[in-house]
Amino acid sequence: MITAVELRPLKTSDLDAIEVVERASYPTPWSRSMFAGELSKPSGICLGAFQGEDMLGYLIVARYVDAWHVMNVAVDAPWRGRGVARQMLERLFELTGEDVDRGYTLEVRVSNDSAIGLYRDLGFVETGVRRGYYTDNREDALIMWRDPEPVS
Repeated sequence: MITAVELRPLKTSDLDAIEVVERASYPTPWSRSMFAGELSKPSGICLGAFQGEDMLGYLIVARYVDAWHVMNVAVDAPWRGRGVARQMLERLFELTGEDVDRGYTLEVRVSNDSAIGLYRDLGFVETGVRRGYYTDNREDALIMWRDPEPVS
C-alpha cells in the first residue's frame, strides 16, 4: 500500500522532527549538528515526507563531482513498507534527472534486506563492500550505484 505524502525541502525548523525519526531508526544516530550542516549546503538535496505536520521520513543527499550520494534515509517505524522511502527517492531522481554527469551511490547494511530490495527495484546495483563500516557493530556495508538516466 502506498501512503499519500507531501514531499518538501527540509528546513532547520524540521530538526526536532528529524531527530525523533533518526533516533528511533538507527543505533548510532547522526547528531543535530550533522543534519544542520547538511541542510545548510546549497548543493545538497534534503527532502522530508509529511502528512500534515507529521514527519514520516526524510532523505539527505550530497552532491559530489561524479555522484549524488544518498547519505541518510529514514522512515518512522509505523510508515515503513508503505512506499514513503520509494517516493522520496523517486523525487530525488526527478529533481536531478537533467544531471547526466552524476550517478547515485549509497551504503546500506548487508543485513537490511528490505532496503536492499527497494534500492534494486529503483535500479541500484551492488558495486562493492565496505568492511566493518558501521561503528555500532562493525557490520559491513554494501555499496550500491545507479547510473544517471539518459536524456531522451
